[in-house]
Amino acid sequence: MKQLLVLASLLLGTVAVAADALPDLQGREIVVVTENAYPPLQFVDPKSGDAIGWEYDAMVEVASRVNAKITYENISWDAMIAAVAEGQFDMGMTGITIRDDRKEVVDFSDAYMRSEMVMLVRGDEQRFTDAKSFAADDDLLIAAQAGTTPFYVGVYDVLDGNEANPRIKLFETFGAGVQALRNNDVDLVLTDGTAGAGYVAASEGSLKIVGETLGTEDFGFIFPKGSDLVAPMNAAIASMRADGTIDALNKKWFLDFKMGE
Repeated sequence: MKQLLVLASLLLGTVAVAADALPDLQGREIVVVTENAYPPLQFVDPKSGDAIGWEYDAMVEVASRVNAKITYENISWDAMIAAVAEGQFDMGMTGITIRDDRKEVVDFSDAYMRSEMVMLVRGDEQRFTDAKSFAADDDLLIAAQAGTTPFYVGVYDVLDGNEANPRIKLFETFGAGVQALRNNDVDLVLTDGTAGAGYVAASEGSLKIVGETLGTEDFGFIFPKGSDLVAPMNAAIASMRADGTIDALNKKWFLDFKMGE
């Protein structure tokens, strides 16, 4: 899929970072908050009950490279950015799109992943094939989380720009929206290609992606404004990109990954 090729290429401008040039945080504890509801970036394994995913594996690498201890807390998406901005946690991760309005309240790391927005539908969907044909049928519904990039893309790029449009059905988590799609309660979930690819790969044909991509988005980790952790995180990300670790994580979680296996 095109979005997987985008993930494989990631970001231009790779910078080589020698291991001995990385910051040493001397075992400092970093409290990371996440939602655990966005596979394959981070989610709870239905078999083991463990929290796993691309971002968890990445944080293991980060901790080893900058000599830090990572601990985790859980929070809902709608509270995450505010909680990090208020300094309740050192860092947030959950596939957070880097946006200028969010930069006003939190600091972002450099982007660690780029993905494209896609249209996730049921495998037998035939009523529409793209954003235009979806918008033309007033009976069709979109699932979204308020305040997320998919919500705004649905409002402004698919529908009519009305954020109160009743065709948008709000859910507390991304997974709940996907479940509503499976249950025929909604007809479309907009998502970046990372999550979409994970769900399609695990669906055994019950889900698919249709239409053209609706733009790109870069993901970053978030920190309270002025955090001294941004520079060490950026150094670790650059190091992981330079030595192929990020490419290996992409292969593991987006090409080889099967949810629940």
